[in-house]
Amino acid sequence: MVRMPKPLRRVLVALVAAFAALLLTATQASAVTKLTQAQAESMFRAAGITWSSSGGCSNRNVSTCTSFDQLNQATAQGAVTLKKASGCAINITGGTETGHASGTYSHWNGYKLDMSRNTCINNYVTGVFTYIGPRAGDAAPQYQSGAGNIYANEGTHWDVLYYNCGGC
Repeated sequence: MVRMPKPLRRVLVALVAAFAALLLTATQASAVTKLTQAQAESMFRAAGITWSSSGGCSNRNVSTCTSFDQLNQATAQGAVTLKKASGCAINITGGTETGHASGTYSHWNGYKLDMSRNTCINNYVTGVFTYIGPRAGDAAPQYQSGAGNIYANEGTHWDVLYYNCGGC
């Protein structure tokens, strides 16, 4: 058996650990469950959540539509959790349709929903969640739920980033 110097052995152990972490992250990322438009609508309808679009449509490739095609299941469940916890009316005005900012945790990738502002939901988010400061880029005030999800007040609506289902 060949004996390795300790510094080299430490580097190799660190590299193997980093590679294992990357594999685990890739496995978790690919394990995200995506919903169809019909599946998401069914979940929202059952929870009493409404949705609307300025274009009156659900085509993912049209920016004036509100699409749920390819929405992460955890994102849909997060909206249901918010509805149950707050007791507020929730109307979704943006989903996975084109026209939103890009990035890993984006609307297009199924992590975000836009929701209409109303007194009930405004009071719930600002009263229950933790203010974490303005968002870089547009200075939208941000609030973080206990589960880590981020609610950004964009003035006309809440831009909600769901990392998880919020304790569903």
